[in-house]
Amino acid sequence: MIHVESLTKCYGKLHAVNGISFDIRRGEVLGLLGPNGAGKTTTLRMLTGYLAPTSGTIRIGDLTPDRDLVGIKKKIGYLPESAPLYKDMLVHDYLLFAAGIREMEREARLSRMKELARLCGIDGIMHRTIGELSRGLKQRAGIASAMISDPEILILDEPTAGLDPNQVAEIRDIIRDAGREKTVILSTHILSEAEATCNRIMIIDRGRIVADDATIALTQAAGGRAVIHLELGKADPDAVAALLGTVEGVETVEHGEGGGQGLFRCRLLCRAVPGLRERIYGKIRETDWVLTEFHQETQTLETIFRELTREA
Repeated sequence: MIHVESLTKCYGKLHAVNGISFDIRRGEVLGLLGPNGAGKTTTLRMLTGYLAPTSGTIRIGDLTPDRDLVGIKKKIGYLPESAPLYKDMLVHDYLLFAAGIREMEREARLSRMKELARLCGIDGIMHRTIGELSRGLKQRAGIASAMISDPEILILDEPTAGLDPNQVAEIRDIIRDAGREKTVILSTHILSEAEATCNRIMIIDRGRIVADDATIALTQAAGGRAVIHLELGKADPDAVAALLGTVEGVETVEHGEGGGQGLFRCRLLCRAVPGLRERIYGKIRETDWVLTEFHQETQTLETIFRELTREA
């Protein structure tokens, strides 16, 4: 459905997107995750044709932007992070306006608007002015406008940003319903939303893809990792790294934050192998170090995200 190869966007010497490649199949709901400035919005803007890439290839079905940009835009419904709503218009009039821009046939416009009013839960506000709506209702109206022409692909940039938990749950249901019939790409900072809504997750950091897999595969991978925090007294940092680095399953020993008063904190990045905690404790008992803290961090999608996107 969507093929991207070596996609790059540069602003002077800055590589906002740096040679990423991926494919999205029809019917997938893809969550695009990453910290601020990672390149998520730039990627979405290039997919929609809003920005031209510096280099690389985008293909939507059989179409490419250099040959048929208008044809690509007809296949895509796009909701930017700041929904482009006209605050003085009625919701009904705005959706009718959006349908006209999409060159929908007149007889199809009203029936499609009724369908979207039901799907997006805005049938009770169709004759209210957009400017007087809550943020959640504005987002619903924005999603309805993006879906007005029944596009094959729906691209949503931070659709739940700034919403309360109830509104987030409602938008999630709308996205799930849309995902039954369409290819959906959404960017978000809310990891629980991506986990609950998407069947595939792509994590991007500093313009590069650092993880791309089915949601269930990523969460299962999280269960195969362990992060253990230690606080030790009378311990030399180099000696701790040298000794605990020999324990089966321990891959990295990092200096942790805090400590003081003769205490040393460290963080062990490990494979979750049987007996890991016991072996680490056994190694510490062989020394004269004083163990004041020992706990294992629960690995979730959030901890995977932090591991892959934290600053070096």
